[in-house]
Amino acid sequence: MQEKGREKGKEGMMEVRVLEQDKEQNTVSFILKDGSPSFANIIRRAVMEEVPTMAIEDVEFKKNSSILYDETIAHRLGLIPLTTDLKSYMLPSECKCEGKGCARCQLKLTLKEKGPCMVYASSLKSRDAAVKPVIGEIPITKLLKNQALELEATAVLGIGKDHVKWSSGHVFYKQKVNVEIDNSKIPDKEKCVEIVPNNVLELKDGKLSIAKDKLLDAGMCEVAAELFPEGFTITRTNDFVFTLESWGQHDCKDLLLEASKVIEKKLDLFVEKLKGAVK
Repeated sequence: MQEKGREKGKEGMMEVRVLEQDKEQNTVSFILKDGSPSFANIIRRAVMEEVPTMAIEDVEFKKNSSILYDETIAHRLGLIPLTTDLKSYMLPSECKCEGKGCARCQLKLTLKEKGPCMVYASSLKSRDAAVKPVIGEIPITKLLKNQALELEATAVLGIGKDHVKWSSGHVFYKQKVNVEIDNSKIPDKEKCVEIVPNNVLELKDGKLSIAKDKLLDAGMCEVAAELFPEGFTITRTNDFVFTLESWGQHDCKDLLLEASKVIEKKLDLFVEKLKGAVK
């Protein structure tokens, strides 16, 4: 197998192009052209760990005669995704109140239910119509006859790096790989089709090729290239295909834009500190 390094990037800015988008499922697929593995990973981490989202942090129970402990219900409440308004709220660490709690950095939600019934996320009543459970059908607990649940919850902005409840989505990427196949140097083509996962290789008329719908998985041919190194030439490109799924706190477009702002802010901070260190 001959594996070449990354192709030299073209001069100029990177290109981003949307490949597929599903607004109902909050998913988007896009390609980053002329990038690098390090920058692709920066985008991935910024989306998952750095974009502020709203989540319940504290819960004050007034009544709880359900079968679940207070701690269990509080944990469930914290993991309920809440729609997020970054124009109206800020991180407690950046608020003028210095995290003590005010209308700019926290929001109160209340819940009051009496059994028999199933308590869902939709039972949470927010003081701000812009911040509410993304999915109202998320179950919290079941109340039997004469059981009750009454509480007041406090939601604040946070980032996924501190706790997964503030993570705004899941994102992963694949680096596009070009594979050249020399069939004359592969004595056992059936073996290659068998060992390469996900049906990436197909055999037609005695010739191996990459299946048209498996081009993004071409890198899996490395398994076959270990057996027949002279039959495969693998070239890694500068293109990265991302798949992003938002949990619903932000839509995919806003999520990516906020992630880019986070990256820009960190770079500005780095430049500022660099100027102070190098005189």
